[in-house]
Amino acid sequence: MRIYERYFARQVYLTFIFILFAFSGLFFFFDLINELNSVGHGNYKFQYAVLRVALQTPSRFYEIIPVAALISAIYVFAQMAANSEYTIFRVSGLATNQALRSLLKIGIPLVFLTYLIGEVIGPYTDQLSERVRLEALGSSVSSNFQSGVWVKDTLTARADGEQVTRFVNVGELKPDATISNVRIYEFDSKFRLSNVRIAKSGVYQPPGHWQLTGVTDTQLIDVPPPAGTPADALNPVYRAKQVALPKYSLRSELTPQILSVLLVSPDRMSMFNLFRYIQHLTENHQDTQRYEIALWRKLLYPFAVFVMLVLSLPFAYLHTRAGVVGIKVFGGIMLGMSFQLFNTLFSHIGTLNTWPAPLTAATPGLVYLVLGLVGLKWVDRH
Repeated sequence: MRIYERYFARQVYLTFIFILFAFSGLFFFFDLINELNSVGHGNYKFQYAVLRVALQTPSRFYEIIPVAALISAIYVFAQMAANSEYTIFRVSGLATNQALRSLLKIGIPLVFLTYLIGEVIGPYTDQLSERVRLEALGSSVSSNFQSGVWVKDTLTARADGEQVTRFVNVGELKPDATISNVRIYEFDSKFRLSNVRIAKSGVYQPPGHWQLTGVTDTQLIDVPPPAGTPADALNPVYRAKQVALPKYSLRSELTPQILSVLLVSPDRMSMFNLFRYIQHLTENHQDTQRYEIALWRKLLYPFAVFVMLVLSLPFAYLHTRAGVVGIKVFGGIMLGMSFQLFNTLFSHIGTLNTWPAPLTAATPGLVYLVLGLVGLKWVDRH
């Protein structure tokens, strides 16, 4: 890096660290207040609430980094403009395009930091945070449905080569990845109900098996019509055969990771888990729109740092003296908030209208990038 680039980088990084921790401290305070509603239930004490919120801090970092980059760059450039430092740089031959390239170089480490937190640190600490809460409360994870989690499982290989489709209802998924209150409805290749299994609990045994305990297996067998009587497809007759089993090994494509995915917001998942779950949904012919948008957002979101830095550079060319720093920083906060709101809103609109996931994820960033380039062009001319 050149001397002026090192100077820019040092100023931006120091301000960035301060703003990042200031904003995360603010979020920590509000998250802790929200968590106080659960304090006192079971063994969930105040120290567990503090630990849980602290473990959520990396995910807050991930959300804040682009906005912190924008505000820090605006603050640095506002200070330089107020002290005529940036004017000296321009008189010394620093062109707008050159300043933009230097600023984007400064943003490269921030992009890698965003990827690291969003893919490795954040998902891991979120799981630890959830485990701390659930173990302290003595409760289990459940979905928004009172009946628990519903999952489709397609098994393509059976003894007779016939495809089997299962609809699995998991009442509870414990923090240790054991399941309880399990109902399994099994259909044959003609989508006729052939088997119902009810189990009290289950433990995953890799690769590809669940060890179910306390199983009640109900098999439905077709009863042929009397001789000379045609079969009525609309009113089939079955014979039920029920067996109680202490243990049963069930082969399945489902894993604890896939089940836990259903209980986590897609925005908090890693790209690897999102990709794996999208594959599972595709194999079972289910809608993947929401998770595809989340995957593309995770892929493109770190590059929002570059967009924010492009937006910040026009502020260096404004020569307002009175209240220059405060006004510009306030404008940066408003820009950052509007980007986050527009990004979230556009993803929901794309999900409702089934727009292509790459377009839905990339449009907010492209819109703000165009705004930044137009603003930079305008201030450069004037």
